[in-house]
Amino acid sequence: MRQHVNPLSRFFQEPRALPSLDDLFENGERPLHLDIGCARGMFLMEMAQLHPDWNHLGLEIRAPLVRSAEAERERRELVNLRYLFANATVTLPGWLNALPPGRLRRITILFPDPWFKTRHQKRRVLQPPLLAALARATGEGAELYFQSDVPEAIASMVALSEAGGTFARPSQDARPWRTESPYPVRTERERLVAEQGGALYRVLLLRTAEPAPDEAVADAPGP
Repeated sequence: MRQHVNPLSRFFQEPRALPSLDDLFENGERPLHLDIGCARGMFLMEMAQLHPDWNHLGLEIRAPLVRSAEAERERRELVNLRYLFANATVTLPGWLNALPPGRLRRITILFPDPWFKTRHQKRRVLQPPLLAALARATGEGAELYFQSDVPEAIASMVALSEAGGTFARPSQDARPWRTESPYPVRTERERLVAEQGGALYRVLLLRTAEPAPDEAVADAPGP
């Protein structure tokens, strides 16, 4: 069951001051993997153990899940992994603008809340200002990966991402969906859907050489 949180409620509209990479990690100069909507954080925890030469940051809007994930991270003494409570749509753009250029090398958005109704689509996590901030914070070749069991949710993110020209699929990738994840770790929901015989929808996009969008694009209204 998805436990929906309305990101447009007043409580979640105040941007949070997130720590710098140097404050978050033992070595803030490693390449950064950002997982937006990390839930219980188990995917990122496995990735952090498999890739100790990367830093891994999970953002989640449900505070109890963040507290639980951080407690497990501390128990495992993982110094290249952190979890933070934040509404990514509101908080991330400002934080991303302060990142050292090229430090962000991978963004994953896995099984986001789909918000099916048209009037609820502004609640979807990937809105134009956040996408523009991700484009400005990444260099050519950085990865933007989406995965879902709801095609409507992932299709809207792909359409938005490809429209600006700063992210594009690798030419060799199958369309409309990849058959396999590019990463060696499966999420809890991915395992569950596979066990139940459900379909999974995956798209990998890479940062192109196109110039990053300016602030005017970042301030464009969402879908």
